Amino acid sequence: MVWIFGLYLLNTGFMIIMAIREVRRPAVALNWIAISLIFPVIGFGLYLITSNPIRMNGGQKPASTSNKSEKLPDSYSHSAKVIAQALNHMSVGGLRSGQIQVLINGMKTYERFMESIKNAKKTIDLEYYIYKADQIGRRMTDLLIERSMDGVHIRFIRDGWGSRKLSRTEISRMMDAGIEFRTIFPLRPPWIFSALNNRDHCKIALIDGREAFTGGINIGDEYAGLKPNAGFWRDTHVRIAGEASSDLKNIFEHHWNIASPEQIKSVFRIKTKPGKNGSQIPATTSLPKPFTMMAEWSNELATIQEAHAHKDPGSEKMNQAYVQTVEGNPRIPTPFIREAYFIGITQATKTIDITTPYFVPDQDIIMGLKTAVAREVRVRLLVPREVDQKIVDRASFTYYGELLEAGVHIYLYNKGMLHAKTMVIDGEIAEVGAANYDMRSFRLNYEVSEFFYSKDVAKELTQQFEQDLNDSVPLKMEDLKQRYPSQRLMQRGARLLFPLL
Repeated sequence: MVWIFGLYLLNTGFMIIMAIREVRRPAVALNWIAISLIFPVIGFGLYLITSNPIRMNGGQKPASTSNKSEKLPDSYSHSAKVIAQALNHMSVGGLRSGQIQVLINGMKTYERFMESIKNAKKTIDLEYYIYKADQIGRRMTDLLIERSMDGVHIRFIRDGWGSRKLSRTEISRMMDAGIEFRTIFPLRPPWIFSALNNRDHCKIALIDGREAFTGGINIGDEYAGLKPNAGFWRDTHVRIAGEASSDLKNIFEHHWNIASPEQIKSVFRIKTKPGKNGSQIPATTSLPKPFTMMAEWSNELATIQEAHAHKDPGSEKMNQAYVQTVEGNPRIPTPFIREAYFIGITQATKTIDITTPYFVPDQDIIMGLKTAVAREVRVRLLVPREVDQKIVDRASFTYYGELLEAGVHIYLYNKGMLHAKTMVIDGEIAEVGAANYDMRSFRLNYEVSEFFYSKDVAKELTQQFEQDLNDSVPLKMEDLKQRYPSQRLMQRGARLLFPLL
C-alpha cells in the first residue's frame, strides 16, 4: 500500500506542475489534470511530449520584413483595414501584392502545379506533410527527376511522420538524380524523443522563387479521387504569383535550415552528363516522360468530372490581391494562426463562412463566433459529416450545441471527405491555408495560412462554399438531442483530449 500512496503523491506533484505551467490557460490545465487522474504518471509524460516547454522557449520564427506603416487603400472596407493592420505585426512580410488563382480539388491543382514544374527555369522548392509513392506521387517524382536532369535545382522537405510511408527507394531515386532531400523531425533519435508531437503540416511549393502553391492538398491519390474506398475528396489550394510568394520562400528557407539531411544510402546510380555550368547532372533515357501522364489520365479525369454535379468555380483567372502570410511555429509561445483567426472572427461586420475538416478549437474561438452572431453577423460553419479521425469527430460534436443555440448555422458535408481549410469574411477578406481549428494546428505544428484582401478571391471561395452547401445537410438541435447516451459519453470523453487533437 505504501507504493500506492507514493504514486498518489508523485502524480499530485505532477498535476501541480502542470497547473502552474498552464496558469494562463486554465481550461487546458483542467483537461491535463483530468487526463492525469485517469492515467496517473502517464498523463504527465504525455503532457511533456506534447507541450515540449524547453524547445518552445528557445525557438525563433522567420525574420519579419513587415513595414508596420503599410495599410490597405481607402477603397477597402473598415473591417478589411482593421484586420490587415492587426495582422501586420504577426505576418511574415506584412502586406504584399500578388496575383491569386483559386484551385479546387486535387486533379486540377496537380495539373496546374505540374505545368509550373515543367516550365521552371532555375529552382523548385517543395515542402509537404504527406508525400506518397502512389500513382500521383510516383508520377510527380518522375517529373521532378526529369527537371533535375535538365539542370533545375530542386530541394525537398518532408515531414517525418506524415510522409513516413514514402519508400526509401523513391527517396534514393530523387537523391541520386541530384534532388536535395531533408526531413523535419525524422522518426529517429534524438528527434523522436524531443519532437515526437511536433509536425510540419505545411504544403508549400515554390517555382523560381516567384510562383507559389499552398493550401490543403498534399501529394497522394486520395486528393485526386483516385484512391479506392477513400471516396470523393473536396479540397482547396491557391497559386500565388508575384512578390507575395516571397514570404513562403522565407518560411521554406527557415524550415530547410532546421530540417535534417536524409540519411539514406543510394540504391542505384543514375548516369550523369555535363550541365550548363560544367557540373555533373543525371542523365538517362530509361525514365518515363512524366508529361505524357496527362493523356494517360484522360479516362480518370473524365470519370471524376462526370461525378461532379457542378463545375468548380476555380478558374484560370488570376485575381489581384493584397496578401499577408501567417506562420504557425511550435518553437515560439505565441500561436499566431489562432490569433489571426480570432481577429478575423471578432472584426467581421457582415458575414463569416468557415470551412474546416477538424473543428476542436479553444473557448476563445467559440466565444468569438458567438459574439459575432450577437453583432448580427451571419456565421456559417461547414464541416464534414464523416471525419477520417473518429476521436476528432466525436470531440467536435460537443461544440455544436452551444453554437447552434447562439445562432451559428452549421452544415455537414455529405458528398465525401471535406478537407478544405478556408474562411471568407464580409465578402472581401479570404483565408486559405493548411491549419485546422484545433490545438494541434494552433500550438504543435508548423503551419501556414494566407490572408487575401480581394473581392474577386472572396467571391470565388464563396461560390465554392455555396456549391458545397448543395452537397450538405444542416445540423439541427433535434439531431443532437437524438444522440444515444453512449454517444454523448464518448463525445465528451473525446473532448477531454482536446489538447492532444
